[in-house]
Amino acid sequence: MAIVANVLVGLVAVLHAYILVLEMFLWQKKPGRGLHGFDPEMARATAPLAANQGLYNGFLAAGLLWGLVAADPTGFRVQVFFLSCVVVAGVFGGLTANRRILFAQALPGALALAAVLATS
Repeated sequence: MAIVANVLVGLVAVLHAYILVLEMFLWQKKPGRGLHGFDPEMARATAPLAANQGLYNGFLAAGLLWGLVAADPTGFRVQVFFLSCVVVAGVFGGLTANRRILFAQALPGALALAAVLATS
């Protein structure tokens, strides 16, 4: 089960690294605009907000990677903390911004969190 948990945590970290790139560097390009259906003007106007969100997603990815490489009990605790943050952010985003975030962020985070907790 530990291998499954580590793979899921790694996938959630990669997902959040991708979100960082999308929101910080590709927001005004086709991939970023297509995410929310923004025209170039709206993408330009919201780029600073998206970059800020991207930075936070980068912190989540970094924390999850830290949890993967740190020895237990620190690694376990760090994974639980950052996966909990992912789930809370995903639920909040799903309720306030776009319901798709529940499935794209909260669900993978919850599955990884469940797998990590099952290893304890």
